[in-house]
Amino acid sequence: MRRLIVNADDLGYTSGINRAIFQAHASGLVTSTTLMANGPAFADACAGLGSAPHLSVGCHVMLIDGSPLSSPSAIASLVSAGSSTFRTSLGAFAALAMFGRIDPRHIEIEAAAQIRHLQSAGVSPSHIDTHKHTHIFPTVLRPLLRAARDCGIRCVRNPFGPGPALPLPVLLNYPGVWRRWAELRVLSRFAATFREIALAYGFTTPDGTLGIEVTGMLDESLFAALAQNIPPGTWEFVCHPGYDDADLAKSNTRLTKSRAIEFQVLTSPEARKALEKSGVELISYRDLNR
Repeated sequence: MRRLIVNADDLGYTSGINRAIFQAHASGLVTSTTLMANGPAFADACAGLGSAPHLSVGCHVMLIDGSPLSSPSAIASLVSAGSSTFRTSLGAFAALAMFGRIDPRHIEIEAAAQIRHLQSAGVSPSHIDTHKHTHIFPTVLRPLLRAARDCGIRCVRNPFGPGPALPLPVLLNYPGVWRRWAELRVLSRFAATFREIALAYGFTTPDGTLGIEVTGMLDESLFAALAQNIPPGTWEFVCHPGYDDADLAKSNTRLTKSRAIEFQVLTSPEARKALEKSGVELISYRDLNR
């Protein structure tokens, strides 16, 4: 049995991203999405959810980039010194997290604030994940799960892949994907600890994720290769569809043109046929909850 959740990150970031996610759900492969509580287009996203009743919506918890919903003084270890915004460097955040320089209480406070912001807007989050996968680190995961559990959520993204999700010849044809895969392999040492913590806190997770290593580089050929190599089990494909418009150009994201390409892939008949050929069943995080 092969089951796949196709989760579009960054709902609420721009209206063009919102529109692309809703369209990729209505006429493409997207089954789930995660909403940025502090995204500039949050209200627009919430307004659009009424036309997508079958879309599973989770919380895309932000601990880097952007501004917190909590008072900066209440989560001081999460914000840049002398600033009211989150840090922008994933490397700096990772170093602080690994050396215990981020107060877990601050993560719990801010994660709860973001989840409750969705709930106050009428959204019942089916799951959580984090922007740039910061919950890879155990010191971030534990307080994140405490906050989610207190808010009634019991599903979380497993950010670790199944090993080589792509054949070596494919990786060699895409040097950027190869480098990204090598970086992720270094972080895979946290995979066993992730599973232990999620189980201890009573959380359900997919068996892992696909697509993180191709973020910003996905095309039809890569998607077809991934579809052919999905292992047995339940997996999540992480994607970032969007329209490359004026709002996106003004934003602080490296993913611009790639979002439009991902949208085309996710709405193409060929992508659906590739999954059907491999016997893959599309499900959502709501189905994982059942």
